[in-house]
Amino acid sequence: MGLKGIAAKWLARREMKAVKAWSDHPERAQERTFRYLCMTLAATDFGHDHGITALTTQEEWTQKVPLRDYEGIKPYIERIKEGEINVLWKGKPAYFCKTSGTTSGTKYIPMSEEGIKAQTRAARQALLAYIAETGNSSFTEGKMIFLQGSPRMTDVQGISVGRLSGIVAHHVPSYLQKNRMPSWKTNSIEDWEKKVDAIVEETVDADMRLISGIPPWVQMYFERLLKRSGKQNIQQLFPNFSVFAHGGVNYQPYKATMEKLIGGRVDSIETYPASEGFIAFQDRQNEEGLLLNLDGGIYYEFVPLAEIHDPSPRRLSLNEVVKGVNYAIVLNTSSGLWGYIIGDTVKFTSTKPYRIVVTGRIKHFISAFGEHVIAEEVEKAMTDVSAALGLEISEFHVAPQVNPAEGLPYHEWFIESEAPLPNELAADLDKKMCTLNSYYKDLIHGKVLQSLKVTPLKSGAFNAYMASVGRLGGQNKLPRLSNDRSVAEALED
Repeated sequence: MGLKGIAAKWLARREMKAVKAWSDHPERAQERTFRYLCMTLAATDFGHDHGITALTTQEEWTQKVPLRDYEGIKPYIERIKEGEINVLWKGKPAYFCKTSGTTSGTKYIPMSEEGIKAQTRAARQALLAYIAETGNSSFTEGKMIFLQGSPRMTDVQGISVGRLSGIVAHHVPSYLQKNRMPSWKTNSIEDWEKKVDAIVEETVDADMRLISGIPPWVQMYFERLLKRSGKQNIQQLFPNFSVFAHGGVNYQPYKATMEKLIGGRVDSIETYPASEGFIAFQDRQNEEGLLLNLDGGIYYEFVPLAEIHDPSPRRLSLNEVVKGVNYAIVLNTSSGLWGYIIGDTVKFTSTKPYRIVVTGRIKHFISAFGEHVIAEEVEKAMTDVSAALGLEISEFHVAPQVNPAEGLPYHEWFIESEAPLPNELAADLDKKMCTLNSYYKDLIHGKVLQSLKVTPLKSGAFNAYMASVGRLGGQNKLPRLSNDRSVAEALED
């Protein structure tokens, strides 16, 4: 083992003591964060507008600071973009994270110096938690790749603007810089198709040991690597590859395809970073769920998903949540987001310590007929059925067909696979959905809906769709389901 591997193990042991300190005392950690946020916020325009003082209680907070999405906080962000300071947080943001919104167009999410430090600290803790548990630090001796957006920044009133992954690229620790790939020049390529090809050329002969990125884009990278090299799987090409770090989407629907491409199983590290803050990371290989990050300058609130559209939904603090319930996650952050609904839904798998799984998006659901189907359910159905049938599914999307040419309405599943889809797939998916969602089952049995239908798509169809809407690559993710047919109609075309 080299010096980097030895140092990494020592650092992992030290860092895990710090993680244990806040994960073992979550309420204390949240109270400390809340007090710091209130004390700082009191000196800002937002704090003045909402009557926040250093002594504001958590109960008073829910009365004074309403829940809001991006549109609700946008007027304050526009003031920051015009050059004002002390608006949402002290001074001005270090960065704006630029993200794509469906209703708001481009979003500019503020990130303070505290915010970027929290992002890099959590990413480091995820890697060190893995080393501490498994003892594997060999990946630090070879090359690592982080498939991410361009690190090139633009400027708004002295504030750097870029994608989250591009911003983070500026803060990779110096001791990892020599190991990191691709090159800055290649990483700066904007066109995703050209970028992947350039990355393949740079890395095909490298000693790759850790590979990180959103699963569908890593899958594309693997496929092109194999085509370029002529190898049967990634482990033949990179025999020292031992760790796959991923996040952004549920990995389970991709798992079978990825393991075939890799040539078997490798250890994985799942993370839950967002432009709004680094929310959770995997700290145990054999525990379900990700450890909620209580060291990231975030005070969390949770709204039961069933109440999210109520006029006055309950806003629960961490000590009020229970396992197995879907919540909309609400963030209050040291980058200046307050009562902010990021749109994700989560479920707790443990409360000692607090671990979560992401179950979907508030806006990504189907309830055209009162069925309340969510992403967690369609992904579970696809994972279980494809495993039982021995299928490798590349991508899929589910949409309602409200006015079919004949018969009752139904759910239409658009499924991409290189191999032909078996005839029993639709029936098996329908049966599984009935076990996962009682509303759906009642509608099927009550003859309100007919059984779901499968529409097969050729390989590459979803990438073509994402390219057509300018969202191919980077951190962009395909919605698993929709309550309308906007994606479905594009796929049909």
